[in-house]
Amino acid sequence: MPMNRLLFYLILLCVTPSQSLDISINPQDKKSLLWFKSSLHDPSQSLSNWVGSNCSTWNGITCDNTTGRVVSINLTSMNLSGQVHPSFCNLLYLNKVDFSHNNFTCPLPVCFGNLLNLRVIDLSHNRFHGGIPDSFMRLKVLTELVLNENPALGGSLPLWIGNFSANLERVNLGFCSFSGGIPESLLNLKSLKYLDLENNLLSGNLVVFRQPMVILNLASNQFTGTLPCFAASIQSLTVLNLSNNSIVGGLPACIASFQAMTHLNLSGNHLRYRIYSRLVFSEKLVVLDLSNNDLSGPIPSKIAETTEKLGLVFLDLSHNQFSGEIPLKITELKSLQALFLSHNLLSGEIPSRIGNLTYLQVIDLSHNSLSGTIPFSIVGCFQLYALILNNNNLSGIIQPEFDALDILRILDISNNRFSGAIPLTLAGCKSLEIVDFSSNDLSGSLNDAITKWMNLRYLSLARNNFDGNLPSWLFTFQALETMDLSHNKFSGFIPDINWKSSLLFNTRDVPVKEPLVEARRLEQRVSVVVSDSNQLSFTYDLSSMFGIDLSNNLLHGEIPRGLFGLAGLEYLNLSSNFLNGQLPGLQKMQDLKAIDLSHNSLSGHIPGNISSLQDLTILNLSYNCFSGYVPEKQGYGRFPGAFAGNPDLCLESLSGICDDGRIPSNQGSYFKEDKMDGPISVGIFFISAFVSFDFGVVILFCSARTRKYILQTKT
Repeated sequence: MPMNRLLFYLILLCVTPSQSLDISINPQDKKSLLWFKSSLHDPSQSLSNWVGSNCSTWNGITCDNTTGRVVSINLTSMNLSGQVHPSFCNLLYLNKVDFSHNNFTCPLPVCFGNLLNLRVIDLSHNRFHGGIPDSFMRLKVLTELVLNENPALGGSLPLWIGNFSANLERVNLGFCSFSGGIPESLLNLKSLKYLDLENNLLSGNLVVFRQPMVILNLASNQFTGTLPCFAASIQSLTVLNLSNNSIVGGLPACIASFQAMTHLNLSGNHLRYRIYSRLVFSEKLVVLDLSNNDLSGPIPSKIAETTEKLGLVFLDLSHNQFSGEIPLKITELKSLQALFLSHNLLSGEIPSRIGNLTYLQVIDLSHNSLSGTIPFSIVGCFQLYALILNNNNLSGIIQPEFDALDILRILDISNNRFSGAIPLTLAGCKSLEIVDFSSNDLSGSLNDAITKWMNLRYLSLARNNFDGNLPSWLFTFQALETMDLSHNKFSGFIPDINWKSSLLFNTRDVPVKEPLVEARRLEQRVSVVVSDSNQLSFTYDLSSMFGIDLSNNLLHGEIPRGLFGLAGLEYLNLSSNFLNGQLPGLQKMQDLKAIDLSHNSLSGHIPGNISSLQDLTILNLSYNCFSGYVPEKQGYGRFPGAFAGNPDLCLESLSGICDDGRIPSNQGSYFKEDKMDGPISVGIFFISAFVSFDFGVVILFCSARTRKYILQTKT
């Protein structure tokens, strides 16, 4: 019997036609495609193999094995542009058209209504414009209509959009310009399962869909009203994204009754009141984002069920008005990888058992009123990439054992009451890129632990009690973009290193000139894996300038001349020290936007080339010992008060002479009252951290806000 079966399979292989047989393309279809090709701009030569008659050699073309008629065309991501030639619509046997991720710049082809066999239309990520032609209502067998990411595609949604095909399952019109309300026909379309209308101009009250939906994304529109229960979708709905609308009222208890829900995003609305204590989400819920609302009261002690293998991966309750303590049961969400509770009114201590969350990769508890210290158990979160605790009332020392967090990239404990020195053991945190210890009670001198942070991009120790000399290695970090050591007690000289050999601020790639003194973004990206097919990407952006701030210390001596040759430096603040010597030329600092050397003992003449720096917006040389004559033609008139408090300096007036040969000391009041007090505390040098979440494949979450999260899916 086994031998007979083997012979049977061999015979079957012999008589089965090969799948690789050459299929000749139908001559009529070939002619139509060549006319279509002639109307396109194809810089990548993606369609250069549209020659001959063998269908298998035509890029993106699929033919029927028997008739040779073209049944599918897939030209995605081929850098094509131009218009769709009318001859294309002679391909009457087409069932799928995919022109996504190209640069087509024309209205949606009206003649598509002649392609009665079409089941899938994907024209996403192009520049089609106008509205959806009425001819599309003739496509009775269409199952997917994907037109998202065509910003100029708009107008009202056609009233017939839910009537023309009883097979329509997927409609994606996200990131277009559609306005008005959702047609009633769409609410009753029984076959509809996936609807994405994100980022349009749609308005009106939230409507109730009467069919069992699987994915519903209405984010970033202008919908109003209260949150409905979507009763018809209780068993089927997996993704609900209503973020960035104007939904009001409370969170109804029915929202936790969805049996299949994995992603829920209600962020960026006007939801209010407390969360009902008995509202507990299913263990299938992976992502919960209620951020940027007006929710208040305590965080429910149990917000979601959890098992050993299932439970929340991402929880964002930030930017609300939650009060009370962080519930202990949050530490039982053992699948949790990202926890955001920032910008609330939370008090009490960080739960001591937070180390139980061994999968945690991002913790943001900033901008609350938390007290106590950082629990020692946090070293159990050994996969932690970002620890953000700034703007609380935390105290104690930085534990030496924190070196166990050896893949930590972001450590922000600024604006608390931490004391003591930076432990030498923190040298073990070799992956650190963003470190902010500013506005604490830390003290001691800078130790060698910092030298191990070779990926360091941002360092702020401002407004502490550090002292001692500045070590020479301080300016050797080749990835460093921002250093703020202002308002400490550092003394001695500014190290004079070999600035020419250092990459610091010397190799900046600055392709775009930015207006005034707006800050650039230092972006830090980390990722967390939800499952085998989904990945969450957390982005932490610091808006800051490439700069050095050593102001308000006890530094003396001359400023190293090499410091004025850093071509990529945008901001330099050495004010309120005891620096002396002359000011060299600044002509090499072509990206300089702000410089403050005030309240020192600098002397000599003012270099005339400072006024040639086109991007320079703020200049403050007041209250020094400069002397000599400054001609008005050098353009220093655009920096009022920049030279006040230099009694031996003569500044030419509009009349062409020096007023009594001196500058009144009260001219410096402009800078005295609005002085650059470190790059973080003023408008020209500020930090705004924000994270945003966007689920790429399953049309997920984008919350426009000061602090955003980005959630991306990679497969």
